[in-house]
Amino acid sequence: MCTVAVRWSQGRPAEILALRDELTTREFDDPGQWWPEFPAVVAGRDRAAGGTWCATDVATGVSALVLNRPEKRLGDAGAPSRGLLPLLGVAHGADWPAEIRLEGMAAFSLVLATEQRLTTWQFDGERLTSAEHPEGTLVVTSGGPEDRKADRWLARFAEASFPDGWLALVHESGPADDPSALAVRHEQDGLVYATVFGQLVRAAPGSLRLEYSRRPWIPGAWTDVVLT
Repeated sequence: MCTVAVRWSQGRPAEILALRDELTTREFDDPGQWWPEFPAVVAGRDRAAGGTWCATDVATGVSALVLNRPEKRLGDAGAPSRGLLPLLGVAHGADWPAEIRLEGMAAFSLVLATEQRLTTWQFDGERLTSAEHPEGTLVVTSGGPEDRKADRWLARFAEASFPDGWLALVHESGPADDPSALAVRHEQDGLVYATVFGQLVRAAPGSLRLEYSRRPWIPGAWTDVVLT
């Protein structure tokens, strides 16, 4: 995941846009209930490592999202995949760090949204820190040059309506070789790294409204799902 926008106020369902940037050759499945051990969780599934980038528990309305960070790009051999983190986040809430061994893992940010709180964690490969966020709109990126996205887009997300206004921002332009763009496409040495998925999430306990697309910059290319 490389861009997450969240609008949050206490006691109300969080409104979330998640844009996943990844190698275009890395296969994944659309959101579904893929994990028998987490039967209420709906999330896309990464076929390479078996985890996810954005998960929602339909029963509780809790959502968790992971973003890669640049401080440590690759995990050590045998270290857990970052794709486990959203699953642990929705299952255990703010207590998720007790459920996984972080030593050796690649760097990440984790966003956890509930009706009571909006929390983020950052792990730089050695140290885990957390922050609680006030009511309002937050844009989280993968860090480094991509922080330009927050500078460029935060005010516009804060002003726009959800979901239509947020979709309109994503539809403004196609993928660009620009770290500040919402949809990106970078090609190097025959490999293409690009925005491969987008989803909008609005969840409350017992209800999930999910829209998703593998070409999120194209109007009409989104699938709308309501689960109760």
